[in-house]
Amino acid sequence: MDQLPIPSFFDPNRVSEIWKVDYATRAAQANDWSKQHNLEPASASKNIISLLLVDVQNTFCIPGFELFVGGRSGRGAVDDNVRLCRFIYRNLGNITNITATMDTHLSQQIFHPIFFVDGDGNHPAPYTMIQAEQLQKGEWKFNPALAPRYNITPEYGQEMMVHYAETLHKRGKYALTIWPYHAMLGGIGHALVPAVEEAIFFHSIARLSQPKFEVKGEHPFTEHYSVVGPDVTEGPKGEILGKHNDFFIKDLKEVDALVIAGQAKSHCVAWTISDLLDDIRATDPGLAKKVYLLEDCTSPVVVPGADFTDQTNEAFETFAQAGMKIIKSTDVLK
Repeated sequence: MDQLPIPSFFDPNRVSEIWKVDYATRAAQANDWSKQHNLEPASASKNIISLLLVDVQNTFCIPGFELFVGGRSGRGAVDDNVRLCRFIYRNLGNITNITATMDTHLSQQIFHPIFFVDGDGNHPAPYTMIQAEQLQKGEWKFNPALAPRYNITPEYGQEMMVHYAETLHKRGKYALTIWPYHAMLGGIGHALVPAVEEAIFFHSIARLSQPKFEVKGEHPFTEHYSVVGPDVTEGPKGEILGKHNDFFIKDLKEVDALVIAGQAKSHCVAWTISDLLDDIRATDPGLAKKVYLLEDCTSPVVVPGADFTDQTNEAFETFAQAGMKIIKSTDVLK
């Protein structure tokens, strides 16, 4: 189907703001839009095109929130989401399914400051990268006050931390990173960006397509950048820290195209794609050609002392070499 115009209610100047979506008004407009442009229900589409939105949440996408992804421009996620909303509206008749992942955290998790203490009982500052050697030397220790919370001894808690950091290194993952408290379940930062939520809702009414939401990141003892699976799946005694999610490889077999966008390009987006690529290679390498990456709707983490832009670009080049297609939001989607 040809690309559609952008609905008049969409205001790119509000994409950086928090506001309440007017569901009733948008539903009525979506019904009218569907009739005006002869949109069929998604179930009647000949081609199945799925859109996967990774962590398009306030905590990552609204300036002033905990982990705003500014990229090198300083406006990264805001500009990405302006383009993303326009992409959804223009391709309303082509996109059949939308899935949004939701990074979901509590205060007491391995990537938050409260989980560790130094010799003086101080917690690490946000953006501290904790190496296995530091844990082995006791420069950073599992917070012993949390041990009763998880029914373990402080000593075993430290053993788990050493095992975790060593496993990250062996798997070629980023070092254990302490992040500001973010994406807190029940908080406003956890919610989808209103402008994107509005576009998803408008699509769901206009195409009679129920969006799917995938929650990730609630396990206390592992990071969970990728929606496909946690960074570390087992503890030192084989205890399960998190499970692999095979929904996406199963879904990829059924669709004609899977389009991926979201935040942050260097972390949750890149690791989601990387894990999906592992599943593709183990299942059918030809499935990679079904994956489309919206490179202008995602930005890398750039913070003082850490710029992940270059290594992220290298990762996306690897994805392209595997057969995935790098596209822009203005490209025609059919």
